[in-house]
Parts: sequence; C-alpha cells; structure tokens
Amino acid sequence: MRKLIAQTLISLDGYFEDNNRGLSWHNVDQEFDNYTIEMLGGLGTLLFGRVTYELMESFWPTEQAIKSDPFVARYMNELPKVVFSKKLKTATWNNTKVVNANITEEVQKLKEQPGRDISLFASSNLAKTFVEHGLIDEFHFLINPVVLGTGHSFLNGLQSKQKLKLINSKVFNSGNVLLCYEPVRAN
Repeated sequence: MRKLIAQTLISLDGYFEDNNRGLSWHNVDQEFDNYTIEMLGGLGTLLFGRVTYELMESFWPTEQAIKSDPFVARYMNELPKVVFSKKLKTATWNNTKVVNANITEEVQKLKEQPGRDISLFASSNLAKTFVEHGLIDEFHFLINPVVLGTGHSFLNGLQSKQKLKLINSKVFNSGNVLLCYEPVRAN
C-alpha cells in the first residue's frame, strides 16, 4: 500500500503562508532544490486542494519555471496530479484529475494502487480532512528560520488531537530543518 505524505514548509511560529497567502518567505537554495528533486523522484502522485493547485498550476508549466528550475518543473509537470475541489470542474495542467466528491474514498483507492508514494502539498483544509479520516501516513514539515508573526496555521481548526512520532530529521545549511513524523495510531 502506498503512503500518503503531507508536506509543507512552515515558519518557526507555525504558519504555512502569510496573511496574503504569500510564500516569498520560503528559504530556498540549492540544497533545498536538491532535496525537492530527490523527494519528487520518489513520488507517484501529487495531491492538491484547489487553492494550492491554482498556485502551482500558474507557475510550474510556465517558461520561467522550466528555465529557472528545470528538474523540479519536469517532475511537477509530468507526475500524475489529483486536485480535490467542490468548485473546480476541469483542470488544464498536464496529468491532472479533478475530484469533486467522495474525497476519502478516492484517497483510499489511490493508496491501494501499486506504485510510489503519494504526497499532499500544503493544502491546509484538505490536510485537515485527511487527518480527521486517518488517511495521512507521514507528515513532513520543513521549518524555515523565519518568524512571520501572523499568517495561516497549517492545521488550524483541526477537530481532533493527533499524536505524532518523530521518524526522521535533517538540518540544512540554510537553517531549514526537516521534521518527519508518523501518526501514533490507537491500538
């Protein structure tokens, strides 16, 4: 069974985006790009909520993205993608399927298919839904050495407590710290 990995960059004070949904504070360098390329190379499917999908779709297929980060752009454009949205009916980005209903059943079907792991990028509202239904197998938080003061918390409004176990960590030369957790499931 494939794992579902929720991945996001967050500030030291726990925000995944600033108040304007901005990401300009992301601490990105060559080491981060190398990590991203390796991570994407191990995935079989990318999942997004509508807002994150629209952000990614507006950048990765562009000439600017392909020139500035060709390896990441290749993975982002070629990997199969699923966007979960009640509003979006069709998708224009290569290899993208839109799912409007039965979200948890669709994710369970994806997990049961053979192949490489699945990753959910950012997509806070969708992540909360997945947590509440026990669908996430790992959380990968890339902590950036910045304090935003205000913004949007990744799992703000989660209705249930989720205990996690640290399974891996990595410190980047830039000050970024990757923390990988798995949920502690009740026996």
